[in-house]
Amino acid sequence: MRLVILEIPRATHTPIQFKGTEYIRSASYTKKLKDFPEMERELWRVFEKTPFESLAVTSNLTAAEVLRLIDYPSYFDLMGLDLPFNRDQILARLKSENLIANTDSGAWEILNLGAILFAKSLADFPSLARKTLRVIHYQGRTRIATLHEQVGIKGYANGFEGLISYINARLPHNEVLGTAIRKEVPMFPEMSIRELVANALIHQDFSQSGTGPMIEIFDDRLEVTNPGIPLIDTDRFLDSPPKSRNESLASLMRRIGICEERGSGIDKVVHETEVFQLPAPRFETTPLHTRAVLFAHKDFEAMTTQERVQACYLHACLRYLLHDYMTNESLRERFGVTADKIAAISRIISAAKKAGLILPADEAQGNKFARYIPHWGR
Repeated sequence: MRLVILEIPRATHTPIQFKGTEYIRSASYTKKLKDFPEMERELWRVFEKTPFESLAVTSNLTAAEVLRLIDYPSYFDLMGLDLPFNRDQILARLKSENLIANTDSGAWEILNLGAILFAKSLADFPSLARKTLRVIHYQGRTRIATLHEQVGIKGYANGFEGLISYINARLPHNEVLGTAIRKEVPMFPEMSIRELVANALIHQDFSQSGTGPMIEIFDDRLEVTNPGIPLIDTDRFLDSPPKSRNESLASLMRRIGICEERGSGIDKVVHETEVFQLPAPRFETTPLHTRAVLFAHKDFEAMTTQERVQACYLHACLRYLLHDYMTNESLRERFGVTADKIAAISRIISAAKKAGLILPADEAQGNKFARYIPHWGR
């Protein structure tokens, strides 16, 4: 007779439900979870202890199937290692990195860490298919008309350089004149783009279904969005110690040179915007997402008061992290304006003080040589 076997996957972050009711196995019977409060508490403890990266995304594979699904040559290349000639050595190395694991039956399983970083195609893993990164290029400053949309195929590690190249190719360019030679330069510094994209991939909340990281390119800005709200306040991105909800993912991406775990990524982003004299980047959250925004160049006169105050605050943060202070002179240099703008810069500093973003380094200091620190610096 015909036999149908239905396999219910292991619960990852919430108990499995059937018609709104959660169940659990007790001995050889299926019981309602609510009737076993001790088991329910233990189950939630397991959810909290088991990170996303360590869960299996697919199981019961042969060695050949694992090597067909995982771009293992990219792993060895990014790690600077010679590719072994022996299949068993390749599998052993991938296993040592917790990219794959053995099942109780002796077969293989690919873990989320291996798939999300080194999949030849994330579409081969249905539970991760929506975690591919989308790049959308719009016409103008709104989302009304789309010029082009690209959905990622590869894993985050083996597809990262191609992704950055694609983004840079879609970015608008500015024409600058240097030593009588005109040349076009990207609207945003590449280092800032690399850091923001890497942060979005690493710090996303993988437990959110139906959503993934996204990059949106407009004529006047670049927005990088990822699922999940940050673990630290957006105002403290520059000075807070690194903290990631996906530690294994962050560690491996650091080792292959895509990101850092020192927490200096946002510092670099802000520093680069100052070097290129761009408006200050904006970091914002929604109830379910985190978004970083880079803005195209604006002359000082064209910046809004809010943009000037945000730039002032971030400049004070950078100076403080260098064990230095923000002054009227340093802020003029940040905006690229001359000494005749002293009064305008003073008004920006006053607005930032009124907003509670900066404080005088010394309450008894005079206005002429005043020095300032971020509000959290005292």
